[in-house]
Amino acid sequence: MIVRLTYLSFLPQNVEQAKKLFREEIVPIVKVQKGNLDCRMLEPLDNSDEYISMTTWESQADSDAYESSGKYQELVDKVKNDFAKKPVLKVYTTESILEHA
Repeated sequence: MIVRLTYLSFLPQNVEQAKKLFREEIVPIVKVQKGNLDCRMLEPLDNSDEYISMTTWESQADSDAYESSGKYQELVDKVKNDFAKKPVLKVYTTESILEHA
């Protein structure tokens, strides 16, 4: 499984607008991408921390196809006017502990 984390800093006055866009426009598009297992926004408890957009993918190939299709950049661009700074993408691999039990 592949997890893509995009760290986002929003302008304070644009947070609600960005969250609404994410919920109503971005999540529905990501969830229908081949191999997507989950898409959610992690909201910080401390207002000085970043938000994290988290997507989970069945395979590296699915994650790579999403990235190379240009869909990821298109979705980031939907909220670019809300950013306080450029977002940072980090990609991880993960496995279930149950797979080895």
